[in-house]
Amino acid sequence: MFGQTSKDRLETCHPDLQAICNEVVVRSDCSIVCGHRTKGAQEIAVMGGKSKTHWPDSKHNQSPSLAIDVAPYPIDWSDTKRFCVFAGRFLDTAERLLEEGVITHKVRWGGDWDRDSSTTDQTFNDLVHFELIT
Repeated sequence: MFGQTSKDRLETCHPDLQAICNEVVVRSDCSIVCGHRTKGAQEIAVMGGKSKTHWPDSKHNQSPSLAIDVAPYPIDWSDTKRFCVFAGRFLDTAERLLEEGVITHKVRWGGDWDRDSSTTDQTFNDLVHFELIT
């Protein structure tokens, strides 16, 4: 289950993202890195190379947030293959919950922005980023 910091971050997100994460964490331990971002936090993310989108155009800037950054726990930023495996679990869970009518949005992952199942055609990899397609 999530620690308090992850719970607090998750509460800033759209109910669909909350439902997905609460289902995923049962089988795959994970941490919520970021939900909603304030203007200052968004610009810091851009300056740090963690986002390409300025305020207020990121889905992280909506309230509730339409995007979430979530990582397998414990977090090892150098283990990109682990992030990809986790993304598969996250996306499979999202697809199942959509089919069951638990959530109402499809999800896009920051490792496959165009959703073509190829991870080699990306110009910006954000392996912890998941967002609702609205």
